[in-house]
Amino acid sequence: MVEADFTTTHRFAADLPGYRGWYWACVLALVPGGELTVDEIALLPGDEALVAPEWVPWDQRVRAGDLGAGDLLPPDDDDPRLVPGHTLTGDDRLDELTGPIGLGREQHLSPEGRAMAAERWMAERGPDSEVARAAKNQCFSCGFLLPMDGLLSRVFGVCANEFSADGQVVHMQYGCGAHSAVERPKDTGPATPEAFDDAAVDVIVLPQQLRAAAKAREEAEAAEKSEAEAAEAAKPEQAEAAATASTPETADAEAAPEPAQAEAESAADSESDATPDA
Repeated sequence: MVEADFTTTHRFAADLPGYRGWYWACVLALVPGGELTVDEIALLPGDEALVAPEWVPWDQRVRAGDLGAGDLLPPDDDDPRLVPGHTLTGDDRLDELTGPIGLGREQHLSPEGRAMAAERWMAERGPDSEVARAAKNQCFSCGFLLPMDGLLSRVFGVCANEFSADGQVVHMQYGCGAHSAVERPKDTGPATPEAFDDAAVDVIVLPQQLRAAAKAREEAEAAEKSEAEAAEAAKPEQAEAAATASTPETADAEAAPEPAQAEAESAADSESDATPDA
């Protein structure tokens, strides 16, 4: 690959163990009138190479929930969430609780820190959460809500229901199914025990049973078809045999006089014998 005047880069696949997808890049230079020189050789990652993830500074690697027992996590010197204790918070009620300036805590929450906390609490247990949208009642009217102090008390409180968000900060418009105003359903009908048929059997047809039934059905249909074809083939022979057997009977029937005719002829003979000669 020509990257500049009188300079080319040659690439070769690397066969080093553990460097699959990497390649060697060799840069050669040839100045007119000079000799060919090797400027650089480097092992570089390709599109399918396994490389380390992007560097993350140490102070940005800690996430919520990473702090364990005995761990220390000091705040930064310029942490925007904190302000010195001699600085007013901007919240009159909190400023009154801290006492005279300089005699309270060394640091306390800044307005920016309060805004960051409110944003986190709103995302987890705010009015737009899935649980809150499905609830009929809201926290501001719940008896399990513990009020907070300061500016955030207008929109947040602490839940004291052990079956819900116990000990968690919740928005006033958050809600759940464990609200103190939820009533038990009233059943006015008689308590009728549900009938259970313990003699019932669930019939489960296995795939091999279906295949066996289909095969048996095909064999039965084939047998019926064979019998029908055999019966059709035997019909001409049966007809011929029937015609042959009925021929003598027909001749005898033609030769034998009918009973009525025989009786008439017998009566005529009798009369002729009884008549005297004229």
